[in-house]
Amino acid sequence: MWVAIELVEGRTIIRQVYEQIRARIVNGELAEGERLPSTRLLAKALGVSRNVVLEAYELLRAEGFTESRQGAGTYVAGGTYLEKAGAGGEDAPAEGELELELARRELAEAGQGAWPDGAEAIVDFRSGVPALDRFPRKLWGRLYEQVCAETRPEALGYDRPEGRYELRSELARYLRAARGVVCRPEQVVVTSGATQALTIAAKLLLAPGARVLLEDPMIREVYEIFGQPGTELVPVPVDEDGMNTSLIDPSERPALIYVTPSHQFPTGGVLPIRRRIDLVRLARASGGYIVEDDYDSEFRFEGPPISSLQGLEPDSVIYVGTFSKLLLPSLRLGYMILPPSLVERAREAKRLSDLHVPSLEQLAMARFMRGGHLERHVAAARKLYRARRDALVAALAAEFGDRAKVRGHLAGIHLVAAFEGIRFTDDLVASIQERGVRVYPVRAHALSVGERENELILGYGNVAEERIREGIARLRAALDASESR
Repeated sequence: MWVAIELVEGRTIIRQVYEQIRARIVNGELAEGERLPSTRLLAKALGVSRNVVLEAYELLRAEGFTESRQGAGTYVAGGTYLEKAGAGGEDAPAEGELELELARRELAEAGQGAWPDGAEAIVDFRSGVPALDRFPRKLWGRLYEQVCAETRPEALGYDRPEGRYELRSELARYLRAARGVVCRPEQVVVTSGATQALTIAAKLLLAPGARVLLEDPMIREVYEIFGQPGTELVPVPVDEDGMNTSLIDPSERPALIYVTPSHQFPTGGVLPIRRRIDLVRLARASGGYIVEDDYDSEFRFEGPPISSLQGLEPDSVIYVGTFSKLLLPSLRLGYMILPPSLVERAREAKRLSDLHVPSLEQLAMARFMRGGHLERHVAAARKLYRARRDALVAALAAEFGDRAKVRGHLAGIHLVAAFEGIRFTDDLVASIQERGVRVYPVRAHALSVGERENELILGYGNVAEERIREGIARLRAALDASESR
């Protein structure tokens, strides 16, 4: 197997091995059932550490491209071939002369609010909140001060709706290296968080009569964003692998498909390649688009992060990301990566929404990323969240034993716990809070009534280990008290 290794800044050898094998599987060069070389043999042929090949193979297996057969090696999994659709694919779209000129001009110019009384006594397992006390305030303040002092006066007026080129170029570089996203800076639109990005996507893609496929359960705000007058929401149940594409009617022709493929919210499943290909084919057939919400997959604890769906089909996927989970929700910085055909309309929608994201924050973030601080922060946060995840899993096991089943704990800053024989009604959740712990039922995010009533979403990103243990102990006391009534 020929794999070309290059010393390229921002692209690890692991990702190069993974990407080249993945490309051969997707385009059919490596057929279903074909055996891959052993990790030892391939490492020797490439002149790299065996651990490099092991991690690349593990990522291929985690995404469903390959399967391991005990004692027999690694084989290409079924349903992983994706036929070509003409334009698109792995090659990034060409830049237009106007975009290049605009880019040159731009370069030339160049805690969660107040806590309520008594809230400190409550252990709050809210999901989606990172470790607020670990944000590098001094470093950020120093970079922001530099931006304020050094930025040319012309850059302080009304800015471009799609965002500063400095930040868009850094995002394109980072996302290619970290998430396998195929894009150029001209495809990036900087937004005021992921919510605005999703709202813009809805404006671009939805008209009266449009059908929207989305996961069930799913974060409640998404239902509200896409549930516009005249559109029809089509919930697709999820299982341990995310959206169950086998349940989609073959005649379905959606305008928009919304998924969280790298870490399904809230259940934590990873969408395997066969289901990703199902969605790509469906989008192609309908002429619609997939909206990929990649909200926290950098925090993966078993192997490297799962690659983006966008990297598989750049022309049919709108990729949405945010700094809210990586750094701080209060920064209100998000972004969307658009197919070239939608870029101009998205820029106009952003302009009509709020003109642009504050320029100084964008410039400070660009410096933060250019200096390698984001990668270092993510690496440190991953270690912290792994320890907090482990503490939560251990606390659940100590307090509940086999009565609590943990799911979706391989990545992110939350997990789901299913409790045997418990229904988390509004009254029960209120009584739990009275004992000093705030929990969030999965059923609140489900469109199907009566589903997942025994499951809780437990966020641990902003909860110290000792507080995690205290919170789970309070939760058990509350449940014991409710059972004794």
